[in-house]
Amino acid sequence: MKLFAVTDIGQKRSMNQDYIYGATEPTGILPNLFIVADGMGGHNAGDFASRFAVEEFVREVREKNRKTVISTVEHAIAQVNEKLLDEAEKRPELAGMGTTFVVAVLTEREMYVANIGDSRLYVINKEQIRQITQDHSLVEEMIRRGEIEREAARFHPNKNVITRALGVNVDVVPDFFEVALTEEDTVLLCSDGLSNMVGDEEIRAVVLDAGEDLDEAGKRLLQLANENGGRDNISIVLVRREAGDHLQ
Repeated sequence: MKLFAVTDIGQKRSMNQDYIYGATEPTGILPNLFIVADGMGGHNAGDFASRFAVEEFVREVREKNRKTVISTVEHAIAQVNEKLLDEAEKRPELAGMGTTFVVAVLTEREMYVANIGDSRLYVINKEQIRQITQDHSLVEEMIRRGEIEREAARFHPNKNVITRALGVNVDVVPDFFEVALTEEDTVLLCSDGLSNMVGDEEIRAVVLDAGEDLDEAGKRLLQLANENGGRDNISIVLVRREAGDHLQ
């Protein structure tokens, strides 16, 4: 399995509130694990929320035995949400913090995905780029209601308003997806610092142009996001299965 992962402060922000995780080896019962989290909150709160969420999620997965991928991910997300709320209650400087969270696990026959917020997961191949996750955001709701066109959403003044995040409410409901993959597919997890700066078809073209070189694809995507303004932190996790991978 090939992996490229990077997070970058971008051109406009004073700190990086994104946090990423990528492991091609087992984490607990999970055969691999890939995460992008994009924190929100004043001062250090967003930075704390994303890092804490990822680290606590990984710890929960390692320490708690669950029978399936979905039950493992679902339980860990619920525990992380509860702990974020507890931290915010104990520490006034963290009040109002939260984080997006998109996680993927690849098995022999499919990929399991969970997301909260507007960090995304795509599947890219020669035929298409397909967004698997659905943004939990104000502009996505406006698109579904027919109020704006999808292409206009990238430039809408309220594009950063999310409607669901970890650490905000007691009850948090992630979306879950099961996706069949082939060896030709490349998986991309990213924060909106990439998806707001680089269009979907341009992302696909970069990945295809790089061929087998995931590092080249990831570095070029990061470069493009910064060249196009770099208005937010940029996180990119690229994953591709290889012939001979044996996943449980």
